[in-house]
Amino acid sequence: MRLAFSTLGCSGLPLPEVVRLAQETGWPGVEVRAAADEPIHIGLSYAERAAARAELAGVTPLCVASYVKVAAEGDDDACVADALAHADLAKDLGIPAVRVFPGAEAPRTGPLSPGAEAPGDDADQRAVARLRTIADRLPDGIQIWLETHDSHPRGVDVARILGQVGDDRVRAIWDVLHPWRVGEPLTVSLAALHPYLAHVQVKDVLSAAERTPLPLGRGTVPLRDALELLRRTAYQGWLSLEWESKWHPQAGPLREALIASRAWLAS
Repeated sequence: MRLAFSTLGCSGLPLPEVVRLAQETGWPGVEVRAAADEPIHIGLSYAERAAARAELAGVTPLCVASYVKVAAEGDDDACVADALAHADLAKDLGIPAVRVFPGAEAPRTGPLSPGAEAPGDDADQRAVARLRTIADRLPDGIQIWLETHDSHPRGVDVARILGQVGDDRVRAIWDVLHPWRVGEPLTVSLAALHPYLAHVQVKDVLSAAERTPLPLGRGTVPLRDALELLRRTAYQGWLSLEWESKWHPQAGPLREALIASRAWLAS
């Protein structure tokens, strides 16, 4: 598996320094966080996008990590427009995908089965309708990646949506932490997501309640088991460290986490 990291762990770092960090630590892939406080955001001019694309030439940019919430209450047209603005940004930067969240107001609960339907679930139906519309309007070569997160933390939750969307351009990110923290077995997560799986994010923490980032292998997330499952299914994608120091300032520097985590993976 190829190694990547999210710029969430080095928020605001200029792109040339992100590239240098990737090259020096042996993590050549990058998830590029898109936000107003980052070098990358949807307000960039065409010239600024061209410059940013050139600056990223030394790494493999994997996705534009947006904060679009496809299952949240609100205006459908605004949500679709926001997702498409990020898709246009990805296209201009030469990045193949946009990360989106579910983002509904309350966690979705239901049967722990990949095929489970959720009739009348407004959050699910909002996400399905919006993702279908977004997919129909995506620029050529761009995908949307829906992450196991917030209101839909389990693999079965995301798979339930993607199965109804039914479009190969709309795929899944397995953030290993979130299904685990709500009790979904790894085997269930991967079985549900496997038909849609585009990308895998890993992180380690002390517990489901104490989620300050730790270098891989130093917490309680069953990462060895997750990696073994991925090997068994011949996963060919990237393994991305999401070092959430943006939200946990007490976490150590990303550089140290990358070095320590790479050493653990090599072991």
